[in-house]
Amino acid sequence: MLDHHTLAATVRALSAGETDAITLMATLACEVHQADDRCSWTGFYRVVAPELLKVGPYQGGHGCLTIPFGKGVCGAAARTGAAQLVPDVHAFADHIACSATTQSELVLPVFNRDKALLAVFDLDSEEIAAFTEDDVRFYQGLLDETFAGVEAPKL
Repeated sequence: MLDHHTLAATVRALSAGETDAITLMATLACEVHQADDRCSWTGFYRVVAPELLKVGPYQGGHGCLTIPFGKGVCGAAARTGAAQLVPDVHAFADHIACSATTQSELVLPVFNRDKALLAVFDLDSEEIAAFTEDDVRFYQGLLDETFAGVEAPKL
């Protein structure tokens, strides 16, 4: 079972004073993947150009390399700026199958304090309905706190 308090405290301690986006993404992907046993793939897709995401730091098998904002669950999170809680990826009409074993997914937008979209944070699970609204609130809060001081990429 995920210990929210310990995970948040660990991420805060490791990321204190850090403002490099890639460093923070690598640290968060590692810590979440180790702490949340529901996750089979944990990582980031970075905004690298208008309407375009590319895979960033992650844990798990390979991810899709490039995702346009108009495709899939990650694209929907980037396009709308809202969390995408998908209990069954096979029921999501535009799901991109980077892994055949993924059954459910939670994708959250990653903003800095100026509300610039930096990336999306993607949690995949091999369980149906692995994630909940409580996870949305917890992970979005952790992302908002962790990435507040990061500069937006120059596109």
